[in-house]
Amino acid sequence: MLLSTIMVSLVMIISGFDKKLQDDPLAGAWHFQAESIEHVLIFEDGYFSHTVFDKPNKKFISSYGGVYKPGSITIDLKTEFDTRSADNVGTDKTVAYLVEGNELTTDITGIRQKWTRIDDGKSNLAGVWRITGRMVNGKMNQMQRGDRKTLKLMSSTRFQWMAINPATKEFFGTGGGTYTFVNGKYTENIEFFSRDSTRVGASLSFDGSVKDNVWTHSGKSSKGDPLHEEWTKESYR
Repeated sequence: MLLSTIMVSLVMIISGFDKKLQDDPLAGAWHFQAESIEHVLIFEDGYFSHTVFDKPNKKFISSYGGVYKPGSITIDLKTEFDTRSADNVGTDKTVAYLVEGNELTTDITGIRQKWTRIDDGKSNLAGVWRITGRMVNGKMNQMQRGDRKTLKLMSSTRFQWMAINPATKEFFGTGGGTYTFVNGKYTENIEFFSRDSTRVGASLSFDGSVKDNVWTHSGKSSKGDPLHEEWTKESYR
């Protein structure tokens, strides 16, 4: 009886340690704003993005992101894309941070700023997704993995896609904003779009489902073309 009690206690302690190891105080989305200029940070499953845009004026300003690893007081960052300069791709840096309740203080922008939490990154779509299949002529074509990739980084309420090639330091485009996923209906509300500012303010709805880490959605693209895609969940932890 005593041995059983000890074993149960050990399992509870180990589980507690595992949870602490898995917890990420940065997970989710963060925001700060100066006049009409907005900054949004998303951290999920070891991948991050920092994007700056002017929604009222439909102006995309910049975006960079890549792999991150949080410590207790610092974040290690490895850049995979940067619209400001391709020379930044592949570089590493460490920045300090402090999370207090729903506030994040960090100099990730180069200037120490306070951010407000938008969400905690806990939903069935939260994470990093990579496009792996696209319907062509009624057949789902699986994409061969390579250096070029299109990712969709999701918190609980925000999304951002980015088409990049870290190996060649190429950037092909990005867009994002807010989203909802209710009763099989996935809706994106576009707040920034690097390739076409006229898309800002548009809402796109898709029929969607998630099964075994594969997210399928179908509908129409921002250009109005039929779209049916498969995205597979990835982790950069």
